[in-house]
Amino acid sequence: MNAAIVLAILGVLVIATATALAPRVNIAGPLLLVIVGLGVSLLPFIPAVEIDPEIILVGILPPLLYSAAVSLPAIEFRRDFGPIAGLSVVLVVISALALGLFFTWVIPGLGLLSAIALGAILSPTDAVATSIVKRLGLSPRVVTMLEGESLLNDATSLVLLRTAIAAVAAGGAVAVGEFVGAFAWGVVVALIVGALVGWANLRFRAWVGHSAANTAVGFAVPFVAYLPTEQLGGSGLVAAVVAGIVTGQGSARWFTAEQRLSDTLNWRTVELVLEGAVFLIMGLELKDIWNENVAENDGPLRAVWLALAALAIVLVVRTGYVALIVLLQGRRARGKQRERLDEFGARLDAFEHDDAPLPAHRRGAHRERRIASLRKRLTRSLADLDYYQASPLGWKHGGIIVWAGMRGVVTLAAAQTLPRETPSRELLILTAFLVAVISLLVQGFTLPAFARLLRLPPENDALTRDEQDRIDDELRAAATDALTRPGLHRRDGTPFPPDLIQRVGSRLAEPPDDDESLAHRDGLELRLALITAMRVRLASLARSGIGSAALRHALAELDADELSLRLRLDGEE
Repeated sequence: MNAAIVLAILGVLVIATATALAPRVNIAGPLLLVIVGLGVSLLPFIPAVEIDPEIILVGILPPLLYSAAVSLPAIEFRRDFGPIAGLSVVLVVISALALGLFFTWVIPGLGLLSAIALGAILSPTDAVATSIVKRLGLSPRVVTMLEGESLLNDATSLVLLRTAIAAVAAGGAVAVGEFVGAFAWGVVVALIVGALVGWANLRFRAWVGHSAANTAVGFAVPFVAYLPTEQLGGSGLVAAVVAGIVTGQGSARWFTAEQRLSDTLNWRTVELVLEGAVFLIMGLELKDIWNENVAENDGPLRAVWLALAALAIVLVVRTGYVALIVLLQGRRARGKQRERLDEFGARLDAFEHDDAPLPAHRRGAHRERRIASLRKRLTRSLADLDYYQASPLGWKHGGIIVWAGMRGVVTLAAAQTLPRETPSRELLILTAFLVAVISLLVQGFTLPAFARLLRLPPENDALTRDEQDRIDDELRAAATDALTRPGLHRRDGTPFPPDLIQRVGSRLAEPPDDDESLAHRDGLELRLALITAMRVRLASLARSGIGSAALRHALAELDADELSLRLRLDGEE
């Protein structure tokens, strides 16, 4: 027990050191931890390390994916959901089938289903690419696509793996419809359970209120989503992702500023430790996997050859599929959608100002609601089109998406779940391990140089600036509306002095800190009330087409202002 505690402490210190050192040596933290683990495992006095894969699949992946899903830019995720779903599902299946045919050909006696199982293990990409691409300052659209792919393709891989292993155990017979049905059931169950858990999480934590208790509840959420979904035959990882997305999108409405700040810091720490531990373990397990393969297969050269060939196959398949995505997205951005949307807007204007008699079912409130709904859809569609045209996907972006498709955590853990009776099991595990390590180190280290070689142009941030200006105008209008409406009151329910509201209203266009009328307690209370009104308006803007980055920046500013005001008010009591 004492030895385990010491190792855990040393592991945390190594992860923290690698994280601090990585930017100084211009290496991504996870890559540095893999190198450290590999180096330590080769020391003669270090015993072989073997970690139960269930610890990674059940204990580490759900909170890791949940944490990433909470901070996922949901608006951009929706805009590119088509290509993300294709990368996460279609590409994984195609890659698994291609690898399955290859392994069946080169490994006698393996069998097609076992070969497809290995192909499924090697198909999903790892989220470490996202952190590298973010550090390079490349297109946020590319980052979102890579992040969305890494969140969802694990489920496709594990469902395909589970189905193939079950078919082998049943005698080798499996129908295409059976696999499709199993996959559909896994996804549907995960969507339902994950959405319910996310919905319950928002409301329960809003009711709890207590900051420390909220943190404890938050840590349990990914497992609450994962475990029952797995029992029902669904994908627990997808359920954890869905719960994270629901929580992240609802936090602005249901959580307090303190809860949001606490969640951001806590999950960032959890993500750092868990992700670092996995990559450190990946390096440490080399000795045990290597020695087992040497004992069973008279050397690792065959595994090295298989790993290089498999990596070449997945890169070729990925290149072809990403080229198709880039082609389709390019046509989408260059299409005539703008003309069609403008025509639709003109017809909507004519319909709104048409005074001709209308049928009964189109009169009154129903007609107004219908027009408002169509206006929102039109605004969102125009904003989406602006996004596609401001961040087009070219062949250079496609090159980054291809080369950033590294294998990692899931490949390592899933390989060790292969049944003991699988032919050439040690060879398959080492092959999967080498694919993960080689792709991480080779692609991870060369990705910055590859991006420089492509000479990608800097992103145009004009759209973001326009969105920020629009948000500022909307928040100023929300504060003005709140000042003109009756019912504005302090936290204790008492109304504000009318002269204070009048002074603040007349000076609202100027920075609030320059207004001496806001220096006293009533002024601080009024600013808190206005922040509440502005946050409500900000939540409504999430459906107007404004990007996630601008909305989250504005929300963080409001939260910081609120926490500062509350601290000053508490100091005056």
